[in-house]
Amino acid sequence: MPPKGAIPRKAPPFDAETFLESAGLGKQVVTFARGNVIFSQGDPADSVMYLRAGRVRLSVLSHSGKEAIVATLGPGDFLGEGALAGHPVRLETARATMATTALVVPREEMSRLLHTEHALSDRFIAHILVRNARLEADLVDQIFNLSEKRLARALLLLARYGKGDTPQRILPAISQEALAEMVGTTRSRVNFFLNKFRKLGFIEYDAKGLTINPSLLTVVVHD
Repeated sequence: MPPKGAIPRKAPPFDAETFLESAGLGKQVVTFARGNVIFSQGDPADSVMYLRAGRVRLSVLSHSGKEAIVATLGPGDFLGEGALAGHPVRLETARATMATTALVVPREEMSRLLHTEHALSDRFIAHILVRNARLEADLVDQIFNLSEKRLARALLLLARYGKGDTPQRILPAISQEALAEMVGTTRSRVNFFLNKFRKLGFIEYDAKGLTINPSLLTVVVHD
């Protein structure tokens, strides 16, 4: 027990990556170059991945052939967790939007770890809750917000503003067509709003990429 009057030390935050590596899964590492497909819609759902680095875009393809971007994931996120919900195949296509590294955990092994390792289970549940909250926010965004505000929110999410880690101000290359799909508008409208954001100093773009300034938050919070 600590001495009387001593301030108890906080337990260090749970490091899922270190834990998975210590569990003997560190060798099951895969890397993907920008543009590589990690898995496709309809592939067997036989594993869960933990993203160590990079960025992944999830999209779905309708029966009519129309593609929609449904999420973007980054370091510290889990990918393919639908395998644990009994889905026999992948419901989305996952594509790396920049060089990406992931730990691959077979479905049965991940299920066992979640039942026996409470810290990992808590971390995984927190991830699922954040994902669900994000889906609800996206739905409200699509119903009530104008495309200008939706684009600003999408850019801030891509830059990971509001996440626990340090925002990534300079975004990897992303086309205006991809942004239009995410926002649910046309490429010309995206181009118009990007130019507007740049003139107002909310964003900058040059050969290095697209830089997101914190002032872009004013577009999201302004009614």
